[in-house]
Amino acid sequence: MKRLVLIGGGHAHMITLSKLESFIEKGYQVTVIQPSDYHYYSGMGPGMLGGTYEPDDIRFETKQQVESKGGRFVKAHASRIDPDKQLVYLAESDETIQYDVLSCNAGSYVPKSIVEGADENVFTAKPIEELYRAKETILRKLNDGPISIAVLGGGPAAVEIAGNIHQLCKRKSLHQPNIRLFSGPRLMSKAPVRVQYLVHKLLVRKGITIIDKGYVERVSDGKITVENDTTYDADIIFPAIGVKPSPLFVASGLDVGPDGGLKVNTFLQSTGQANIFGGGDCIYYADHPLDKVGVYAVRQNLVLYNNLMSALEGKSLEPFSPASDYLLIYNLGDGEGVLSKWSLTFSGKLAFRMKDYIDRKFIRLFQGS
Repeated sequence: MKRLVLIGGGHAHMITLSKLESFIEKGYQVTVIQPSDYHYYSGMGPGMLGGTYEPDDIRFETKQQVESKGGRFVKAHASRIDPDKQLVYLAESDETIQYDVLSCNAGSYVPKSIVEGADENVFTAKPIEELYRAKETILRKLNDGPISIAVLGGGPAAVEIAGNIHQLCKRKSLHQPNIRLFSGPRLMSKAPVRVQYLVHKLLVRKGITIIDKGYVERVSDGKITVENDTTYDADIIFPAIGVKPSPLFVASGLDVGPDGGLKVNTFLQSTGQANIFGGGDCIYYADHPLDKVGVYAVRQNLVLYNNLMSALEGKSLEPFSPASDYLLIYNLGDGEGVLSKWSLTFSGKLAFRMKDYIDRKFIRLFQGS
């Protein structure tokens, strides 16, 4: 009996999880390893912070789904893969999981290298559960009076977090915090110029201060030091300075890309191990490095499912074609967004309504599968 093991129940594994019974009916054992009973949809995380959504609105019940279809769910972090013995080692456990075919959707994390020491008032956007804890902390602190909140970074995660903090406090009719966004010299630097302008305009209109005179060098004891040696105080801090793939693959000695992600070929197959596959933020697509956006993980879904089945059955694999164009909509809070695709770019209520419709449709599609 061959063994299929999935690390993570994220976006790239959605179809595989929804069709888990198709593996089990053919006699394959299926095990899913994930540190939480749930997988949260990251695209709706800032909306949960802002109060638009509750946790149940944006998460999939991975454990329940796996077990109801006859698979085995293991609540744990995968710490290392031994490709020779075909074993997955679990953190803080003596247990190992044997596999014949392995698929990795281990996600990414927000680096906190600039944060010195431990601070209970520092929150990252991943894991998504952190944003709910941050929401509760903000509301608790605002009951005692105005506070200062700092968001570090100038990319999509940073601007969405800043905008949704404003929404949260506005909706609760609490003291409006002093929100600072430490963007560095260029806000939304990878986005088209029109998007940069519209995002900047919306954030400033909300009263969010954008600090763009230099990058943040370090954070310590609630103090933020920018590279020009200017120091700012903050009661709550959100590092949102990009993401890095799970460190699992470097720790396992597997082929990785320059970012540490599992290096895969056009079949989403490890370039070093024919029976290891991957998708989402944790991979480095060797043919054409991909942006860390959820749309690619969603596009990888069907190809990954088909190739896992083919690998178990000894059949030919299907190539993945990422395509270069995709729709991006940023949730800036207060029911407003910025939409961009091709030459079409606009901001306002319609942009957010479109994002909300697309996100809710995606959630409904897989929540009940």
